[in-house]
Amino acid sequence: YGQAFLRLVDGRPTPTTLYIDAANGVGAPQVRKLAAAINSPYFNIDVRNCDTETLGKLNIDCGADYVKSNQRQPVGMTMQPGARYCSFDGDADRIVYYYADESGAFCLLDGDKISTLIATYLRDLVSTAGVEDLEVGVVQTAYANGSSTSYIKDTLQLPTVFAKTGVKHLHHEAEKMSIGVYFEANGHGTVLFNTRAVAKLQAATPQTPAQADAIQRLWNLRDLINESVGDAMADMLLVETILICKDWTPAQWDAAYKDMPSRLLKVVVADRNLFKTTNAEQTLTSPPNLQSFIDSLAAKFPRGRSFVRPSGTEDAVRVYAEAATRADCDQLAYSVAGAVFDRAGGRGERPAEFL
Repeated sequence: YGQAFLRLVDGRPTPTTLYIDAANGVGAPQVRKLAAAINSPYFNIDVRNCDTETLGKLNIDCGADYVKSNQRQPVGMTMQPGARYCSFDGDADRIVYYYADESGAFCLLDGDKISTLIATYLRDLVSTAGVEDLEVGVVQTAYANGSSTSYIKDTLQLPTVFAKTGVKHLHHEAEKMSIGVYFEANGHGTVLFNTRAVAKLQAATPQTPAQADAIQRLWNLRDLINESVGDAMADMLLVETILICKDWTPAQWDAAYKDMPSRLLKVVVADRNLFKTTNAEQTLTSPPNLQSFIDSLAAKFPRGRSFVRPSGTEDAVRVYAEAATRADCDQLAYSVAGAVFDRAGGRGERPAEFL
């Protein structure tokens, strides 16, 4: 896909260095091979955390999950305002971007931000291409920040659907769309062109040079994207392509919308099997009446939203909450966690922070 990348960025301004945290995993040697194969100033990289020999260093204080969970840069990365940074996870199937703003504060560009960036670019190309009945759609999970969903629906005016957590569920929904963009907030995802979209692009007869260029760009993007699986390097090249073509800094990308404050908590319970969900895991059907109580709590806060879903691996449930302010978000999250603990078999000592 390196050649597709070069076809897409040819003639554009040359970007600054991209700093990559490879999480001491398999992506470290592979991304260096990719850079050697591309051999272009359009892909000038500096790879950090690339020790694949020392036992026990994989994902330690580095990698996509560390960066997203801790909202900070990985070990070995000194951030400068204006520069671009990204982190793979250890097996290089997830990616998040980040940057330092003018004050030096850490700013995360997670899977939601990547998804909306890609969807924006594809929407504009499809509009310019003028191919009838070719539509871009976005698949998200309940963990997607509500601001990203509002941006997709209200600003981009693209269809968006929710799927259960897990890329296999998002992939299945994306296959139903002409061009389906799906990413989990953790940075795992890709783009799919279904058979109808491919047939329409093949049959397209451009009437203007702009239409011809847009159609060719869509073909090049399809060559660039790894449609079969989450691939951090392919996703990285896709993001880099869009930033180069738009001549955008990370701050300009981030300015599209502002994430609402969110909080994810774990509540240990006696039996996770009591918790049943519907509506792409956003609504509890069991235990009885718990969902209506959660809804009543969320309704107290501007833009409040909360859901509870059982863990797939341990007797615990995950509580997600978001609201317009950090204080409201935290109050909602700890109130819902307390309700789950009190009403649905919380196990052990009740955490002091639960309300």
